[in-house]
Amino acid sequence: MDNELRIIGETILGIKFEIAQKVQEIRLSEGTEIQRQLLSRLKEEEIINIRADFVALFGEALIKGVQKEMAYNDIEKWGKETGRFAHNLGIPLDEALKDTAYYRNYISEAIEEVVIKHNMSVKTVFAAARVIDPLLDHAVYCFSLTYVHFYKETLNNAKTAFLELSVPVVPLTDGIAVLPLIGNIDTERAKLLMEETLKEAAKLNLSSLILDLSGVVMVDTMVANQIFKVMDALKLLGVQTIVTGIRPEIAQTVVSLGIDFSKQITRANLKQALVDVHLFRD
Repeated sequence: MDNELRIIGETILGIKFEIAQKVQEIRLSEGTEIQRQLLSRLKEEEIINIRADFVALFGEALIKGVQKEMAYNDIEKWGKETGRFAHNLGIPLDEALKDTAYYRNYISEAIEEVVIKHNMSVKTVFAAARVIDPLLDHAVYCFSLTYVHFYKETLNNAKTAFLELSVPVVPLTDGIAVLPLIGNIDTERAKLLMEETLKEAAKLNLSSLILDLSGVVMVDTMVANQIFKVMDALKLLGVQTIVTGIRPEIAQTVVSLGIDFSKQITRANLKQALVDVHLFRD
């Protein structure tokens, strides 16, 4: 049987480019936008080579026989490299995985032909399937896992960049800056508020920071406590903080929640705060 599996493996290796071409042609015939994009970024010859290299892994696995671990390592390496490659090209995961069925079909057809040609036993067919099917499934698993990893990494990087932009410490003059907060402040943004504000205060060598809350939708206990923590930390750095822009409805909420802003320097608006730091005079 090992000899018959070797014959099947050598046959698959011999027609790897033929199978790759078939997969490529049927994918192009579907006329999807992603296939046009892929061709615009890579030469068709490059795509065929990538496909043929993948097909070759199955032929080599049949030839290696009992060396299953080596075959799985090769497939895992391919899955990781190609998963990252597909993600970088912007190919949707569901679109990339459509190739799987075509590879399975064309490799099965190749096996069927060689089995009939050499009058091999049914036992050989099942033995070949026991090699091919798990490897193909493992390829899909490794490819998907890697793709999702880089997809999540991209999302996290984008989220971090967005959050950093949502804590903009704007310098007004030497030693004085304003931090206009806009929108909701959740736990993650509150943590970043502390980190970014302290980092920018040290970087700009601030003596005064105006914390403008006029764009904050809601101030609850968590938000207020985080603001107090930021102000306390800034105080340790020698930075005076002035809170501005507490709207009437926010003030009502603050009072009803029993949040005490009396120990903090507060001003009605930015103009009054600028008078305090001597950047603006009536």
